Amino acid sequence: MIDVDIEQQLGAFHLDVKFAAEAPIVGLFGRSGAGKTSVINTIAGITKPLQGTIRIGNAILFDATSGVNLPPEKRRVGYVFQDPLLFPHLDVESNLLYGRRLRANAERFIEPSRVIDLLGLGAFLHRTPNALSGGEKQRVAIGRALLAQPRILLMDEPLAALDVPRKIEILDYIERLRDELQIPIVYVSHSVPEIIRLADTVVVLSEGKCLAVGSVDEVMGRLDLKPVTGRYEAGSLLDTRVMAHDDVHQLTTLAFDGGELRVPFLGAAVGERVRARIRARDVSLAVQRPIGISILNILPAHVRSIDIETGPIVDVHLAIGDATLTARITRRSVDELGIHCGQELYALIKAVSFDQRSVGYA
Repeated sequence: MIDVDIEQQLGAFHLDVKFAAEAPIVGLFGRSGAGKTSVINTIAGITKPLQGTIRIGNAILFDATSGVNLPPEKRRVGYVFQDPLLFPHLDVESNLLYGRRLRANAERFIEPSRVIDLLGLGAFLHRTPNALSGGEKQRVAIGRALLAQPRILLMDEPLAALDVPRKIEILDYIERLRDELQIPIVYVSHSVPEIIRLADTVVVLSEGKCLAVGSVDEVMGRLDLKPVTGRYEAGSLLDTRVMAHDDVHQLTTLAFDGGELRVPFLGAAVGERVRARIRARDVSLAVQRPIGISILNILPAHVRSIDIETGPIVDVHLAIGDATLTARITRRSVDELGIHCGQELYALIKAVSFDQRSVGYA
């Protein structure tokens, strides 16, 4: 459990944030200047709140009322910055082990060999940072933070300085760390695709205040948050498993409670869990099952609710088995098709609407 309830004054900027979350990855989302970095700096002990409390599990890191304010080195917090900040005079292995040396043997629960294997660092342990690519440097920075034996890992825009291929590479490694090391992560980003792919719980910040806390699919699609999250980024997350691969057509079939999805080929084993992100604008609706069309994913659905707003665009929320899906269509389509709550219809999703940003290992 991560429990933060703080107030802080930073010049003219006032931070007043309260949230509690119990999830493998908590995403702090908001635009630049929202207060995301300020929050994790208080968790790390870099800055001190005026009042409030910070708890990680059973450990109290800060409590203004009782006077508890653990120094950074006592908090057991791993911090990964946007810039890797590696020691240029040390090789990769020495960088990795730097924080580990500061921990007593009783606190060392993560072995170097495991981190080196998880992050794929074995091939360049004896190189210096100037001989590494941007993605390799960031993997070393993550490894160094982990080998400091943290009770929580803070990641502040760790992909901001990387190109798209390196971002995808690091996202894969972060997912492996989440699954295999089971260390809670607070992940700061203003990138909707990153938050959607990684986070289980999202905290939306704006102007130093917490606007919403909840599951990613619940929060990121809320229309009242569109000034912060973006109107056209609403969608749904489905937890699926790989059911089969079609080698001839280079497709993968994903199974979930409401049916099956066909997506471009994934390099995942049959039975592996996969999180599929479906943007609301990629979902079309039909009142009868269509035939003779190129769309591969045609799913029977039940209309749960319809968001009524002025303007030309409407969100229709669907139940597909136990899963939920949102379709963003025009108001004209709603009127012409007579779409209403309780209606049985079909959701249509193109296989090509899924890409590397919308499908990730869960």
